[in-house]
Amino acid sequence: MTERKPRKDAARNRVAVLAAADTLFAECQSPQDVTMADIAAAAGVGKGTLFRAFGDRTGLIHALYAARLEPVRDAVEAGPPPLGPATPPLQRVPALLDAVLCFKLDNRHLALALEQAGSDSPYRTEHYERWHALLRGMLERIPGLPDSDFTAHALLAATRADLVEHLAGEKRVPREELRRRLASFTAGILGARAREGSAGPG
Repeated sequence: MTERKPRKDAARNRVAVLAAADTLFAECQSPQDVTMADIAAAAGVGKGTLFRAFGDRTGLIHALYAARLEPVRDAVEAGPPPLGPATPPLQRVPALLDAVLCFKLDNRHLALALEQAGSDSPYRTEHYERWHALLRGMLERIPGLPDSDFTAHALLAATRADLVEHLAGEKRVPREELRRRLASFTAGILGARAREGSAGPG
């Protein structure tokens, strides 16, 4: 029984830390304002607990992002249409992009913090590579659509956290208007690119 207490404490502390970090990122003016000391104080734990559990601030951000994203990932991997794997790609591609946009609108500062964290390219992060591979696979199933790799990058670029923050935060574009614009943009790319591919060289 005595061996289980540290594990229970660690699990309880992890939940408290993620909850505190979630609140701080949601309420902050800028994600850069949220420090490890702030999170530790809000969670009621020592800074050493944070570093032992998550390694550093980037590790904590990754863990929180993954926890928040889990419902979306579950819906994409095993859910019903329009996000689930049984959905035809022409319907699933816009549904996936809409889900990513809504997630970033709901978690604007956290998503921005993730894109800003670390010195590596945001295109080499695990979450981006996962979405890109999934989207590229869908696009490859659309007849006549050329260059699915580049098209996947172009479509995901429309959901980047810095762009979402600029449009929703600075320009005050309403949520439903952003969703409408993304749907229109996606439909235009899928339709135009598919027609290009099917037409072939003139």
